[in-house]
Parts: sequence; structure tokens; C-alpha cells
Amino acid sequence: MIGKLKQNLLVACLVISSVTVFYLGRHAMECHHRIEERSQPGGILPLSALGGSMRTTLRTGQNLSTPFIYNKDMPLIFIGGVPRSGTTLMRAMLDAHPEVRCGEETRVIPRILAMKQMWSRSGREKMRLDEAGVTDEVLDAAMQAFLLEIIVKHGEPANFLCNKDPFALKSLSYLAKIFPRAKFVLMIRDGRASVHSMISRKVTIAGFDLGSYRDCLTKWNRAIETMYTQCLEAADKCLPVHYEQLVLHPEKWMRTLLKFLDIPWNDAVLHHEELIGKAGGVSLSKVERSTDQVIKPVNVEALSKWVGKIPADVVRDMAVIAPMLSRLGYDPHANPPNYGRPDPKVLDNTRRVFKGEFQLPDFLKEQSQIQKSAERPNPS
Repeated sequence: MIGKLKQNLLVACLVISSVTVFYLGRHAMECHHRIEERSQPGGILPLSALGGSMRTTLRTGQNLSTPFIYNKDMPLIFIGGVPRSGTTLMRAMLDAHPEVRCGEETRVIPRILAMKQMWSRSGREKMRLDEAGVTDEVLDAAMQAFLLEIIVKHGEPANFLCNKDPFALKSLSYLAKIFPRAKFVLMIRDGRASVHSMISRKVTIAGFDLGSYRDCLTKWNRAIETMYTQCLEAADKCLPVHYEQLVLHPEKWMRTLLKFLDIPWNDAVLHHEELIGKAGGVSLSKVERSTDQVIKPVNVEALSKWVGKIPADVVRDMAVIAPMLSRLGYDPHANPPNYGRPDPKVLDNTRRVFKGEFQLPDFLKEQSQIQKSAERPNPS
């Protein structure tokens, strides 16, 4: 009896979820189509139709009275990877470019993609959706419209729009299908460093047991394998970037990245910390856990913080727990590892960081203090 009740509840949840996303996608498409009807031929949209910020210029200085075009064929950029792998640093560096806008994590995009994956994996659910006329084509169109509206409207317009939600790249292959001109940046970091960062900074990630290095490394291995495999399959649409190499040699890797994205070079990407909180610059979230780190210039402070912090039994079994370390070029037995020598500018940045020259700006402090207070144990 209880089992039957659980099954009925699960079916009800799936139906409600399906209807909700279908409604949202349909609503987004209707809004999109109404705007197109009012616009000029060719899908040109007036910026007033975008809602949100009423700024007078694009990031590039173009007047907002100039029509702004957005559709599924625009060159979107998706940045992803396992959390604590440098995704925020990467998006901040790209955000410093006058022609690129990434912005904060949306949080809804990976969740809606995960829900779509769940429907696709369930043969019974797919059959029910097909019977209801909610075919793959209908869902794809709804997902396109919904995701595009979120990406476009959660920040200011720019020639290149970018989304940074780490786990969105678990659906890299699907995103490449519904956004044919999109490109993907997969941030890769030594799993030991990623896991130590999430545990030491108490970054809650669904499914990760922050009380166990073994569990977190196992989950890291599974997640990065999923994303890396899809990245390789996407071939010329996906660029893997190792966090360690990005911070050791930022100019080399940013030049490689911008060439891959077909975006002209701009020195601003090497000085993102100078543009934080400025108009057309880098907007940071008061609640994202990486904010206090990306206010600093690119430096090597965090590269080897994990050394000596992982339990001995986990270190001993590392090659078995996380075989992706070797596949990605990391030595699972090296403690500490040799990631390479940093560029002179990075060494200088690191010295300045250790001197305490970079502090959290006042406009980001209030929420940070509230967050810290909330994390303290309740004395009662």
C-alpha cells in the first residue's frame, strides 16, 4: 500500500513538473513571438522589449535605440565544470571584456536542464509526453525559448552573451543541439583542490557529503567525467581549460580562449579586478561563495592549499577513488604536485595578495557578514 502511494506521488510530481515547464516555455515563446511581431522584419528586437536595465548604451558603447537581435542562432558562451574549479574566475575575466556579458549564476538553468534529462531517461514518462503531444520538438522549442530569455534578460545586452552555471555542462550535448552556434568552456581543476575548497569553505553541493573527502572525490570524478566526455564529443565547440594553467599563464590562455570564441583581444581580461562593480564591467553576487576570491587579481594563492589536508587513507586510495585525475593529466600520487612556474606578473599579483592589498569592497560586505552569521551554530 505504501509503495503504491509513493509510486502515485512520484507520477503526480512528474506530471506537475512537465506541465509547469511546458507552460513556462510556451509562455516565453508567446512573449517572444509577440515582440517579434512588433519589431522590424528579420527578428530585430527593440531593446525596450528586453525589459530589465534601462541603460543608455550597450557594453560596447552602441546606443540602445539601435535594434538588438537575439535568437537561438546567436553565438552564446557556456562556462561550466565542477563547482570550485575556477568557473567564477573565468567568467569574471570574460566579463571584463567590453563585448562580453556573463553575469552571476542564474541557478535555474542547470535545474531545468536536469529536469529535461529526467524526462528523457524515463521511457514511461517520454511515452506519456508523446501521447500528450509534448514531443521532443515541442520540448526543445520550449527549452530554447526559456533558456534564451533567462540568459538575455538577467543582465545588460552585449555582442557576446555568456552563461556561467557550473553543472549546466552536464547537459553540454543537449545545449549544443538546441543552440547550434554556442561554444563551451569546460573549467578543469585538480579534483583534490576542488574538493578541499568545497569542504573547507562549506560550499553546499547537492549530492556531495561535505563530511567525507572520499565521497566528494567520488562525486567529483563522476561529474567531471560526464562533462569532459561530452566536451570531447563536441570537438571544435568545446575548449577544456585547466584552472592551474589559467592562473599560472593568464595571458596565454585568455588569448587562446578569445581566439576560440572568435572575440577580438582586449587587455581588460587580464585586469578584471579593476572593473568590479563598474558600469559595463564585472558584476559580482553578494551571495556566491567565490566573490571574496575573484576581487583579487589572478594569483597562485589557492593552488596547493589542499596539500596535507586530505585523510591518509583517501590519499592512499586516490588513484582508485578518482581515476579522472590521471586522465586529466594530474598525478594522483604527487603531494604536493608540480603545476608549473607562474608568469612574473602572476608572482607580483600573488605578493600583493599576501600583503593584503585586496579587500572585499564595501558594497559586497553587508551580505557577506549576514551570510557568515547565518553559518554560525545557534547557541541555543
